[in-house]
Amino acid sequence: MTPQQFAPAVLAWYDRHGRKDLPWQQGITPYRVWVSEIMLQQTQVSTVLDYFDRFMESLPTVQALAEAPEDEVLHLWTGLGYYSRARNLHKTAKAVVAQHDGEFPKSVEALCELPGIGRSTAGAIASLSMGLRAPILDGNVKRVLARYSAQTGYPGEPKVAARLWDLAEALTPHERVNHYTQAMMDLGATLCTRSRPSCLLCPLERGCEAHMLGRETDFPVPKPRKTLPQKRTLMPMFLSDENEVLLYRRPSAGLWGGLWSLPEVDGPESLGALADRFGLQLGERQPLPVLIHTFSHFQLAIEPWLIALEEPPSTVTEADWLWYNLATPPRLGLAAPVKKLLKRAAEESKAGEPT
Repeated sequence: MTPQQFAPAVLAWYDRHGRKDLPWQQGITPYRVWVSEIMLQQTQVSTVLDYFDRFMESLPTVQALAEAPEDEVLHLWTGLGYYSRARNLHKTAKAVVAQHDGEFPKSVEALCELPGIGRSTAGAIASLSMGLRAPILDGNVKRVLARYSAQTGYPGEPKVAARLWDLAEALTPHERVNHYTQAMMDLGATLCTRSRPSCLLCPLERGCEAHMLGRETDFPVPKPRKTLPQKRTLMPMFLSDENEVLLYRRPSAGLWGGLWSLPEVDGPESLGALADRFGLQLGERQPLPVLIHTFSHFQLAIEPWLIALEEPPSTVTEADWLWYNLATPPRLGLAAPVKKLLKRAAEESKAGEPT
């Protein structure tokens, strides 16, 4: 297979087998493509489907997103992880409205100047919604091209990434760029999968160097593995008679930035200081099973304690603290493990009610 045959083979496959019914492929706009691309970063299509529909129902335009409170944006994102993506979405929407009159700029270079939009995302927006010739190199496309060229080295290394970008640029056609871009993503998602590629169904089989070597799963070269360190924290869930739990908003920078979370203390001996701070009279303490949450660079072992309050709490007057009602929860952005723990607290509080 010559380089000139690459794009025609991909497009012919797309015409017969490509995905054309995904929600963001309907009523295509730069806004819808952009939101879907950000959601799909390090997240499977099956997970994104419901999130995308809910997001579009609540915030159908870039103007609506720009005007939304951050808590609403983070609430709609809760469970998707990598919350900096949601905060950057919000910043970018405001920038598009304030600096570009609500219209996404029509060049890869200008799109890359917006928060949270890198070269591949910009290429996807430009090609899928504007018909501009722009290569992309998301995880799926990276896998297809690394196998096609039997690219040695970890793609996260700048020199390796540069070689893959050069290949993506060389192979991107001048016609039907929107279909080609979608087809390349589809190939990686449906045929050229990480562990069990369906090579016999692939339109690139005859030209794929990894396949000809019988080493498909050796490419792309994986990131060197490191043992993840583990950190521990105790998260008290102070539960009032009104089924309310004390939460606080984390700083905008850092872990779970801008999300609402349970307080964290070093150990049981630190609970008294937190209780004194808010005038809480602590009652029965019930340790719950440890919850392990894995981040990209470490594991967090969360030790949750459900602590009943003997008296109703006084109103929290400190900024960024509130009482979260388990029965009628407000629309807040919650860290994924905190959402799980609040659900567990709600189940435990119902279990303790008389029948």
